[in-house]
Amino acid sequence: MPKIRDASALDGPACAAIYTPYVTGTAITFETEPPTAAEMADRIARAQATHAWLVLEEEGDVIGYAYAGPMKPRAAYRWSCEVSVYLELGRRRTGGGRALYEALFERLTERGFRTAVAGMTLPNDASVGLHKAMGFEEIGTYRRIGWKLGGWHDVHWRQRPLAILPDPPAETR
Repeated sequence: MPKIRDASALDGPACAAIYTPYVTGTAITFETEPPTAAEMADRIARAQATHAWLVLEEEGDVIGYAYAGPMKPRAAYRWSCEVSVYLELGRRRTGGGRALYEALFERLTERGFRTAVAGMTLPNDASVGLHKAMGFEEIGTYRRIGWKLGGWHDVHWRQRPLAILPDPPAETR
């Protein structure tokens, strides 16, 4: 039975291993050089300090992760966050992405965040379908915004509410 838990720096190697094939073989991410295990551990620590980073384990092995970070650096955006989810290749459409997102959204809501946004490189039917199923509404598409693997790619954006709380908003925790 898969288990979701908070990530730690020790998950850097596993998360880097999951992410590397997306970097090197797809346009799903616009990074062109895979982060090292140490760089991924640093990303995990930064996300945990302000938002959240979760991993999905099966039989003790990390098989996926989801995280949130700032949507934009300006102060007025501080109740919104950008979210992402990655599963080992071959594990898409298994329920892992949904489970990770549900746990991530719960954690972000507890911390006072109001809105999640997600961008996905097109074409990516699995990601668009997951985000749509998770209640993300379409907000727009940047056309031909990134060049990778010999071609231009669009990035489609969606958002969903995390919590409807009284205004003015309290500071995030």
